[in-house]
Amino acid sequence: MFDRNRITELFASIDEKNTEKFATHLSDDCSFRFGNLPVVVGVGGISEFVGGFFDSSAALKHDVVDIWMLPDGAVCHGMVSYTRHDQSVLSIPFSNIFKVDNGTVCEYLIFADTSQLYAQ
Repeated sequence: MFDRNRITELFASIDEKNTEKFATHLSDDCSFRFGNLPVVVGVGGISEFVGGFFDSSAALKHDVVDIWMLPDGAVCHGMVSYTRHDQSVLSIPFSNIFKVDNGTVCEYLIFADTSQLYAQ
């Protein structure tokens, strides 16, 4: 079942930078889009992409403000803070849309402006 607790667990796996735990929330053929980057399809490709993203920062922390549960998914928004490797922090708003089938995320859309994350 995909519910608020499952969303909390999903964000905890991200904040722990735990790619394996994160992947347990996704269907095998999930499609994933982060901002304006190309869509990644399949849990293996998504895990590889997310693992690389996790390695690109020292830490991240999501503060989910609202969650709206829908019959076939959920929408949520909040603030995410990225700690860069130089220990500076970027905090930005985010929104996520999760489309769910059989209790796992089959479409995962992230809306966040991370353009300043790697700015020098």
